[in-house]
Amino acid sequence: MTTLRLGVNIDHVATVRNARGGARPDPVRAALVAIEAGADGITAHLREDRRHIRDDDMKRLKASISKPLNFEMAATEQMLDIALSVAPHACCLVPEKRTERTTEGGLDVVGGFGHLKPFVAELGRAGVRVSLFIEPETEALEAAVALGAPVVELHTGAWCHALENGEQARGAAEFARLSAAARKAAELGLECHAGHGLDFDTARLIAGFPEIVELNIGHFLIGEAIFVGLAESVRMMRKAMDEGRAAAGDA
Repeated sequence: MTTLRLGVNIDHVATVRNARGGARPDPVRAALVAIEAGADGITAHLREDRRHIRDDDMKRLKASISKPLNFEMAATEQMLDIALSVAPHACCLVPEKRTERTTEGGLDVVGGFGHLKPFVAELGRAGVRVSLFIEPETEALEAAVALGAPVVELHTGAWCHALENGEQARGAAEFARLSAAARKAAELGLECHAGHGLDFDTARLIAGFPEIVELNIGHFLIGEAIFVGLAESVRMMRKAMDEGRAAAGDA
């Protein structure tokens, strides 16, 4: 079974910083702590309204960290220009609305195919690995292949929210949908990641999908860090993921 990587999203360290202004807490410092604690990469979303991560954060992250930088971005010309300037390891194209608190769903890769095609191509030509944040649906996976993206990240939010709300039947259905999508991604030759709303328990469960090679987790880890510290939060997540992977391998 392939190794399961942990990407730590440090957006909400910047959210806390921006709530008061100034330079602290520094998301770059958080990224370094996360890597030291076992993170395999760092994710940051530069939003149009700069509500958390800022342009300078992206530049400093690229210059400071020893692990891959995953630049989450909307498919806009401004973000493309910034991404090409920063030259991260990867760019994950995500939907973005000014009114949302966090990303509310997967990218419409079917309806937005024509718009997304040049962004995927331009980033690919620049040597940036392109990922598409999508719903766990066959049509979206097939569109990702047609777009030429080598990686997809399955949106786990509906599953996680169902479990949080005690909706067991819906949770089971969403889990089955994710499992089927992960298998389909592998069949299509796509590298499969997953993320959104994951905590220790859900990360442990989804770690059992052998097709998934990376989980990207942010808000939960930063929230846990208030109580146990960021390094311990990351170590606990790494442990949960490893336990889930090992249990699946023994099954």
